[in-house]
Amino acid sequence: MSPDLRTLAESDLPEWLRALNNAFLMPPTVAPEEVAARRPGIDLERTQGVFDEGRCVATFRSMPRELTVPGGGLLAASAVTNVSVTATHRRRGLATRMMSRDLTDAKERGEAVAILIAAEYPIYGRYGFGPATWINEWDVDVPRSGLDRRWAGPAEGRVDLMTPAEVRKIGPELHERVRRLTPGAIERTDRWWDLDTGQLVFPSNPWKEPFYAVYRDAAGRVDGLATYSIKEHRWSNKFPNVTLETGKLIAASPAAELALWRYLLSVDWVTELKSGYRAPDDILPLLLGDPRAARTETNADFMWLRVLDTPRALEARTYAGAGSLVLDLHDAADLAGGRFRLETDTDGRATCTPTRDDADLSLDIAELGTLYLGDESVLRLTALGRVTERRPGAATRADTLFRTPRRPWTPDGF
Repeated sequence: MSPDLRTLAESDLPEWLRALNNAFLMPPTVAPEEVAARRPGIDLERTQGVFDEGRCVATFRSMPRELTVPGGGLLAASAVTNVSVTATHRRRGLATRMMSRDLTDAKERGEAVAILIAAEYPIYGRYGFGPATWINEWDVDVPRSGLDRRWAGPAEGRVDLMTPAEVRKIGPELHERVRRLTPGAIERTDRWWDLDTGQLVFPSNPWKEPFYAVYRDAAGRVDGLATYSIKEHRWSNKFPNVTLETGKLIAASPAAELALWRYLLSVDWVTELKSGYRAPDDILPLLLGDPRAARTETNADFMWLRVLDTPRALEARTYAGAGSLVLDLHDAADLAGGRFRLETDTDGRATCTPTRDDADLSLDIAELGTLYLGDESVLRLTALGRVTERRPGAATRADTLFRTPRRPWTPDGF
């Protein structure tokens, strides 16, 4: 009998979690208390499994999320996660079957795009996803950074340490402000905050309390939050050699961002700072007196995006001024392809409608996903042959319209 693809029932969840752990190289046995802790975060109606003789061999689920797009608009998105196929059942089209089903359902639900974090680069282009945001990770040699370690705090406002309970109260409102300023960001659910502050702990993943530093402006408003941990606490010959690892750092103002980085770089005994995943154009290296002290540890794609409703997606964001483009979009799954005219006004607001006019640019739906948040250059994709210019000058016009002043960033995984 061929493997059975189905939406999960309650009784399927322990076996599904076992298969997920197998695929992600974690201990396969899942205790009942672990199943109980994870169950509220899983929407069974959006969770698929493939079962072969009662054993789960492939997993897939998605979640509703709001994606911030250029201009601050919020777009309904399907966040795909927990995609796996056990090595014993590869090359049978199981991932394709699950993905096709979920994307079709997402479009029917009214989700204009699908998003995911790709474990491996080559997998998801075939399904119409393109890398839409990137991340950098820096390893800072603090003594060589050129900063005054005797920093006394911000000229205005203040930095304070807070408890997890305090952060649970003030964090959500701050993040709501920050994410509307950050194309590529998604919302943080109550469950996210419960996990981050230790109110919810999975038995398989014991929680270790981090440090929380909060920036308040001169009026007392919370404008920034940094989470960090000490990973290495070594001393040699009475000299400290301590590593500080940044967890999350969010800021609603440049002053908050500067103050929090300066605070982290001035913590006593710290000789190495690991930045965690940051926006690729983060200010951190240029904040240092010697930017060479920030060695790039990671520079990689992060969130991938797949357009499901072309007019809704293109009308949700703003653009750099007035313009007009006819896009001929190829979509092998027949979900969002066709020929569309994008018209933008002087304020960058857009309308997008189907058209039979001659195309200015021709591209695959995955390339639109790469361009959508403004991170990639149309001219570069044209040079690579991934975008075809049908009318001279169209690639330059498109590049001007789509690009954003700062690069998009996805602060959180899902």
